Amino acid sequence: MTVLQSRKLADVCYDIRGPVLAEAQRLEREGHRILKLNIGNPAPFGFDAPEGILADVVAALPTAQGYCDSQGLVSARRAVVQYHHAKGVEGIDVDDVYLGNGVSELIVMALQALLDDGDEVLIPTPDYPLWTAAVSLAGGRPVHYRCDEGEGWQPDLDDLAAKIGPRTRGVVVINPNNPTGAVYGLPVLEGIVELARTNGLVLFSDEIYDQILYDDAVHVATASLAPDVLCLTFNGLSKAYRLAGFRSGWLVVSGPTERARSYIEGLTILANMRLCANVPAQHAVATALGGDHGLESLVLPGGRLRDQRDTALALLEEIPGVSCVRPKGALYLFPRLDPEVYPIKDDQRLVLELLREQHLLLVQGTGFNWPDPDHLRIVTLPHVEDLRDAIDRFATFLAARR
Repeated sequence: MTVLQSRKLADVCYDIRGPVLAEAQRLEREGHRILKLNIGNPAPFGFDAPEGILADVVAALPTAQGYCDSQGLVSARRAVVQYHHAKGVEGIDVDDVYLGNGVSELIVMALQALLDDGDEVLIPTPDYPLWTAAVSLAGGRPVHYRCDEGEGWQPDLDDLAAKIGPRTRGVVVINPNNPTGAVYGLPVLEGIVELARTNGLVLFSDEIYDQILYDDAVHVATASLAPDVLCLTFNGLSKAYRLAGFRSGWLVVSGPTERARSYIEGLTILANMRLCANVPAQHAVATALGGDHGLESLVLPGGRLRDQRDTALALLEEIPGVSCVRPKGALYLFPRLDPEVYPIKDDQRLVLELLREQHLLLVQGTGFNWPDPDHLRIVTLPHVEDLRDAIDRFATFLAARR
């Protein structure tokens, strides 16, 4: 008997770890060295976690062997509350915080607890594709509102408003944005909050890159603008604290929670079902959020992350027919290939050819639910020398296709 996957997975896709990665792994088994610019994982590129955080986790191991409260350690949740208070989010306490095995788990939980079959959630395009996949998995329908490349990838409020319908339950904000690196301005955020307020929508604010900012960019917490709107804010230790492998994230529920008791009960049921998040990793939270762990030195002029972004951006813009909006945050570039110069019909095929010819692994723009095959995402975590090598390979590859 043939065993088939569930029909629930029919519209679920996560191309960051999709068929192109599978081909890269096949090439590696054949002995090829692949230059991977596909995943925002700091550790393989020499970004070590702060030693003080690791020391506290090690010290706590003897007391971290059992389950904890399903919402997480109180000490970790208290640190999360204080962190978000400092960002202007009011009216929250430890009972409003859920610790999770990374933000990914919490996104799935938050949507499973909210959506009935056919309910809609507004998601930016391009997006971090887990959001689209998780809505589909929960039986919902992802509806993508456009971000405007000509306006620095800021959300198009008119397009967002036009796509609100009778089944719309929530709107997702990814700020700073993955994959574009956009940091949203205050008027845009206020506009999104007003649309949520007027239409009774839940705000889902993905802020995992809130500390990775360049130039004069300032991050504004969505929930700080929405004390009267139910807002779920997602953050964690993966990026700013270089602890992706710890899978340590959190979800904060703010706003008029008294009107969302049923939904919050659903969240709690799902938290109980997975028993609890990884307990040793929770011991990293208070230490991480309570101190300075070197991120500022990485993003300021002369810092490694800043230099890598600047180098990669400059090299890309030297390639004929390639343009890229200057990212103000996060760890990515999202360059555009001019269709008049590169008439691409299938961008997944393009990145497969790039992989096979140049042993360079990128992710196609349609993998981020961008509708046109004219963009790619490049991770800026590798050292400057490796980025130069990667973009030189990319330029060589494109030169044969102009």
